[in-house]
Parts: sequence; structure tokens; C-alpha cells
Amino acid sequence: MRKAMSLALLLWVAMFCNAQMADPVKFKSHLKTGSTAEAEIVFDGKIAHGWHVYSTNLGSDGPIEASFHVDKKDGVELVGKLTPRGHEISMMDNMFGMKLRFFENSVQFVQKVKFTKPTYTIKAYLEYGACNDEMCMPPTQVNAHFSGKSPAIDGKAAADEKSADDVAETLKAGGLDSSMVKAGAVDSVAVADSAAAPQLDNAEVQKLWTPVIKELAKFDKPVSNSLLYIFLAGLVGGFLALFTPCVWPIIPMTVSFFLKRNKDRKKAIREAITYGVSIVVIYVALGLIVSLLFGASALNALSTNAIFNILFCLLLVVFAASFFGAFEITLPSSWSNKIDQKSDETSGVLSIFLMAFTLSLVSFSCTGPIIGFLLVAVASEGSIVAPTIGMLGFAVALAIPFALFAMFPTLLKSAPKSGGWMNVLKVVLGFIELAFALKFLSVADLAYGWHILDRETFLALWIAIFSLLGLYLLGIFNFPHDDENRRTNVPQFFLALGSLAFAFYMIPGLWGAPLKAVSAFAPPMNTQDFNLYKNEVHPRFKDFEAGMAAARLEGKPVMIDFTGFGCVNCRKMEAAVWTDAKVADMLNNKYVLISLYVDDKTPLPEQITVTDTDGTQRTLRTVGDKWSYLQRHKFGSNTQPMYILLDNEGKPLTGSRSYDEDINEYMDFLKVGLDNYNK
Repeated sequence: MRKAMSLALLLWVAMFCNAQMADPVKFKSHLKTGSTAEAEIVFDGKIAHGWHVYSTNLGSDGPIEASFHVDKKDGVELVGKLTPRGHEISMMDNMFGMKLRFFENSVQFVQKVKFTKPTYTIKAYLEYGACNDEMCMPPTQVNAHFSGKSPAIDGKAAADEKSADDVAETLKAGGLDSSMVKAGAVDSVAVADSAAAPQLDNAEVQKLWTPVIKELAKFDKPVSNSLLYIFLAGLVGGFLALFTPCVWPIIPMTVSFFLKRNKDRKKAIREAITYGVSIVVIYVALGLIVSLLFGASALNALSTNAIFNILFCLLLVVFAASFFGAFEITLPSSWSNKIDQKSDETSGVLSIFLMAFTLSLVSFSCTGPIIGFLLVAVASEGSIVAPTIGMLGFAVALAIPFALFAMFPTLLKSAPKSGGWMNVLKVVLGFIELAFALKFLSVADLAYGWHILDRETFLALWIAIFSLLGLYLLGIFNFPHDDENRRTNVPQFFLALGSLAFAFYMIPGLWGAPLKAVSAFAPPMNTQDFNLYKNEVHPRFKDFEAGMAAARLEGKPVMIDFTGFGCVNCRKMEAAVWTDAKVADMLNNKYVLISLYVDDKTPLPEQITVTDTDGTQRTLRTVGDKWSYLQRHKFGSNTQPMYILLDNEGKPLTGSRSYDEDINEYMDFLKVGLDNYNK
């Protein structure tokens, strides 16, 4: 028993550590030699599902490219540049405005060399960048240290190396180190606003660098509420389906059937509850089938894949057209007839289960579009249980009325009667599905860089959709399946009022207003061509120690922004969240904002050798290396963007945040940090 508990504890610790430190790419290096003077330094990489590694020669304006660097070499010369091998994918990236080349699943980088002496030594490293659809890794290095006897010597290269050695000796005689000249090590680190900041002594700096991983973990919530939200979304979808023409009229008939065929009322209630439980089992089984067929990673990959987002968009447009009355989406009638026949031939629990299965088939024309939308929406959670939880909520909402009306039959008399209002509900759902179809099209548009659905175009279409919905609810126009004499009632009037008000609310967004209520659905702010709203946030400091010293002097808390020049999601957060007026005011006036770029290539004045969190020795060569190490060492994380609020002693004020464009939650995050600092 103790062994089992220990094993479970170890597994829990491993899962917790994995949640903190991402390690999606595994590289191995080896030297491939033959009988000639040429050889290859080969880096073989295995890439986790959903991640990609960028190729070589992407340019300075792009993300972190793969590159080869030499710290020391003797008896060996480089031949050509680093060469990628494998299935290279080329895709337009809207954020960078350029085509990016990258690898998925596996990659190989090769650097050719020539031997120039009987023995050789080379200390080098590969640097690469890796991202998924939510976060990026800092520039990561793979060491390649080799030495030994050369299989053969290239005469010309040996002569060139001797000439280079002579130049190095001349520089040394003049008091200069050629390696320092090449690396630019004599330059100081460029830091914004650092001249105005007071200096910290060594003891204070060491205190600021003290790890706070455990303190940070106390703030961070160990369990996500996303599954609860999925269940509630399923519950709402189930209640909406409940009031459609395919489901609501069946409820009184089914309850009456159970009550009339059983003289014992308790037995009738038991059968109605069994019927409801059967509905739950059927829809939960559907969720399980989706999960098992695709898996969590495949669902997440589908949700971010451009082609499948186009298919999702078309699917929702078809569902919307069905709700508008263009056609009915139904399953073959032979299926429901066979199931119904089987239920008549059987008895007991199996008979009731088959009756419930018949309901799921005959109501598909109304429930199918809602179920399809729900399954597509939860795919982005990347959780294998998400579809099941969503279907559980959906089924519970459908099942409740059957048990409730069986227990209290008198409630049926006061329940709304079937009528034209059910068609109105279907049309409302059709407009909503049409609006969400544009969200999926937007994902594909951003991926391919088509620029057909920029922010103002998206908002214009949403304004049109919700304006038409309001006019429909007011009875201005009808669809084919509506009653000719349809009149607007009080509930429809208030729904129309809300829909039109929402449409008017979005109009300022055409000129660049943030519209935080729709920021999670609309394309990012940087796709807006015409923008009168200027409320940009710029970091005061790009150096940790200088920023902390200034915050202590001013008596303000600090927000550390771990970012990168090539971090796509960092730019999205800055465009979608930091442009909000309240967020900008907090960052500019209430906090000292320090942005630390983990891919900053500015050389450090001196290289630093450190022991990393995994016990390996690493050499910090650039400013970006230093900030990347700070993030791992002090905060136990290595992905960007990452936002951390600190007091003047370097202690966390609340939990960390990563990529999430929910402006309200970001404001709550900043307010909690400020409140804790003031305490």
C-alpha cells in the first residue's frame, strides 16, 4: 500500500512539474565522420505534438530562427551554413507579415566542417526557437562538444587557419582579444531608463534573484474551472434544445405515457427517471466516442488548424440555414422506426432506454446543430474529457423535465404550450450560430494572412447579424416556417432591445474602440486598418535590477513581462489587452512595468556559467539568456508570455498569468496584486 501511495505521489509531482516547465523538444547531437577531411555535426530533434521548431534564415523581423554558434574551435573549420533537413512547412503568418518556415514532429539540422590538424576540438551550440498556438519557448541551446583525432586533413583549410592564428597573435600583442571584438563584449547592456534608476548592491541583487517558485504556486489555482464552464455551456445548450419544436412537444406525451401505463405512481416516476438517466447515458456516450476517436491533442490541433476552422465555419453556416428554415437536417427515418419497434418488443429498462434513443434520433434536426456547435467549441480546451463533460451538461438539461413532470404532473398544466415561439427560438439560435461561424473563419484568415476578415470587417458583419436579429424579433420580416400572423410579444421585445443595443455597442469598434465584451471573439487589434484609438503601453524598463530599484524608490509594485521579439502571443496580448484604457492606466500609473526579452541578442559584458534548474551547466552569453535563466530559476517557468506581479522585495503578490485575452480577468489580476501590495 505504501509503495502504491509513493508511486502516486511521484506521479503527481511529475505532473505538477510538467505543468510548470515545458520541454516539448528533445535534441541530440553527434559528429558524423568518414574517411575524408569533411564531417557533419548533426542535431536530431523530436518535437512534441502541437509544437513546431522554426527553420533557418528567417530574417531579423521574424521569430527565433535556428542558428549555429561556435565558442571555441581548434583544428577544424566550418563549411557553409547550418542546413535544415526534414519536412519543412511554409505558411503565411499574419502577425509577422511574412511567410514562416518550420518543422513539426521531427527535424534535423546539419553543420558541415573540415579538419585542418591531426587533432581537433570544437565547442559549439545550436540555438532554436519553438512555439505552439498558445506560447513560445525562449531561445534554447543544444551543446555540441567534440574532440579527437582527425580522420584526414584539408591542406588549404590548414593554411587559412594558420593565417588566422597569426592575426590573433598580432591583436593579442596590441592588448586586444579577438574573441571580444567579434562578440562585442566590450559594449555595455542597453537598458531603457536605467540611467535614472538607483543602483543595488550585490546582496540586494542576490535577494531579488532568490527563487519564489513555492510562493507563486500557493497563489496559482491547482484546478482549472474550464471544465465547470464547459458543463455549464452544455447545460445552457441543453435547455435551449429543450424548447425547440422537436423536443418540447414530446415531453408531455412521454410523461403521460409513463403515468397511464403504470397504476403505481411510484413506478411511473421510477420509469421516467430511468428515461432521463438513459438520455444522459446516450449523450455522454456520444461525448466519450468523440474523445476516444480524436483524443485531447487531436481535438486541440483541429481547433487551431486553418482548414478545419474553415470546415467548422461552413458547418455552422449550414446549421444556421437549417434553423432559418431552408431545409431540415434529419437522420434516416428507418433508424428511428427500427429502434421504436425494438422498444415495443422489449420490456423493462431496455425498453425505456430504446425509447430514449428514439427521442435522440427524432429530435436530431433541432439538437444536432446545438450538439455540433458545442463539440466544436470545446475542442479548443485540449482536454480528453471536455466533450464528455459538455455532453453531460447537455443531457442533464434535457433529462430534468421528464423526471420533474413525472413527479409533479400538475406542473404540465402551467408549462408553456407548443407554438410559433419555438420557431422564433430556432431562428435566434440560427443567428447566433452564424455569428460564431465568423469566429472560426477568422482563425483561418489569420493563419493564411488573407486579410479578408480584419477586425473592422468582422465587427461590421456582427453588427449586421445582431441588427437583423433585433429586427426579426420585432416582426419586421419573417422566415418560411414562421406563422404569417406572427406578432412580437413582450419577451421578444426585450430580446430585440438587447440585440439592437449590442449591435450599437459594437459600432465604435469600427474606429478602433477596444470593445472588451467581444475581444475574445474579434480578430486582434493589430488587424484594424483604421484606428483612431491610441492607448499604447510601453515598458519603462528592460532590465530587471534597474526596474526593481526604481519601483522601490517610487513605492510601486512591479509587473514582470517575460516576452520575446518573436513571440506571437505576446503581441496579441499587447494588442488585445494592453490597449484597454483601464489596463493601460494601471500599467502606466500604478505599476512599474519591466519587459524582459528572452530572445534579446545583445551580448553580455562577460559570459556567465550557471547551473540550471535541471542540474546542467549552461553558459549565458546574451541579455536574452540572462532573462530566460531568471524566469526558470526564480519563477520555475520557461514559456512566454508570462506576467508576474512582485513587491519591492521580489516576492509574488498573486499568481502568474499567461496568454489569455480576457480583459476583465486581467484587470482582476492587476487589482489583486495592487491590493496585496497596499496591505
